[in-house]
Amino acid sequence: MKIEVKKVTTRSDLGKFIGFPYKLFKGNKYWCPQMRMDEWKTLSSKKNPAFEFCEAQYWLAYKDNILAGRIAGIINRKANERWNEKLVRFGWIDFIDDPDVSCALLKTVEEWGKEKGMTGIHGPLGFSDMDNEGMLIKGFDEVATLASIYNYPYYPEHMMKLNFQKAADWVQYIFDVPQSIPEKVERLSKLIAEKYGLRILKAKKAKELLPYAPKMFKLLNESFDELYGFTSLSEKQIQNYIKQYFGFIRPEFVSLVIDKNDDVVGFGVSLPSLTHAMQKCNGRLFPVGFLYILRAIKKNDTIDMYLNGVRPDYHGKGVAALYYNELHKAYIRNKITWAVTNPQLEDNAKALTMWKSFNGRQHITRRCWVKHFSA
Repeated sequence: MKIEVKKVTTRSDLGKFIGFPYKLFKGNKYWCPQMRMDEWKTLSSKKNPAFEFCEAQYWLAYKDNILAGRIAGIINRKANERWNEKLVRFGWIDFIDDPDVSCALLKTVEEWGKEKGMTGIHGPLGFSDMDNEGMLIKGFDEVATLASIYNYPYYPEHMMKLNFQKAADWVQYIFDVPQSIPEKVERLSKLIAEKYGLRILKAKKAKELLPYAPKMFKLLNESFDELYGFTSLSEKQIQNYIKQYFGFIRPEFVSLVIDKNDDVVGFGVSLPSLTHAMQKCNGRLFPVGFLYILRAIKKNDTIDMYLNGVRPDYHGKGVAALYYNELHKAYIRNKITWAVTNPQLEDNAKALTMWKSFNGRQHITRRCWVKHFSA
């Protein structure tokens, strides 16, 4: 048996890197394929603005000349400066159930990190928090969302054998969407809005949200600043994400809370689940993939709650109740019966308290692993 790890150096290599999970998870009903086009852009140093403060390298693992795994190594200089550390990130990690393959992949990133002066390794992480992160350790028989990683149960077993430790865990919840809103919730929302001079932005078209999109991402930077491994998004990154995502959102599933100065002080962003649509089109927009996606956006019984945040000076003032109340109304109008939260850090108590009043359960846990290099 021969294990060989090769650096990705050509467009053909990168195509194999992007395509590997589509073979590894073929037929798996829980895995949500990523949009291949988006993967090309994210991994391209010419198209991803994060390369202004990141450097990356990608590798493929072969077992007896057959493709058996992949991994990305990323050094985020901004993150290391923000958290006063020297850690190399690993991401886009997938491998067959062979400890020699996973070991070879991670050792390759470790050695690359050491050459660059790093003192440890952690992941799965991307270039920024907008990339999927965290290895699945619970919920292998639960359907993944487009904004989350899926992997087989043997993945974390390999990590523990390689002496990786827990750095942070993200949890997700799935819950029933109540088909009525209690009167006291409506009354509380009105009182909060009146007390602080706030309003919900009423947008019927996506272009009506665009003037507020940069403000929303600025708020995201402020509200996410203390979360594990977070690095603030640059202006170029913000514009890139606006262009990438705001073209196909449904305005009624995006709720922005605006103050007297026309600034965003709270937001909730959700989208009908695209998991089954992505499975049908296998990550390809053409020739018919876009039809599956449009159909899923227009008619669905499940909503994925992607992002939410409140400006720090409005913490504890009930702002989240405003945008969740508005989103709840939209879910009822559109006959949404299930809602799935985005991964949230298990110690992020402020975010987790929002789900306690709903009839739901924590169904998924993902982990960021870390290992420090010996001297």
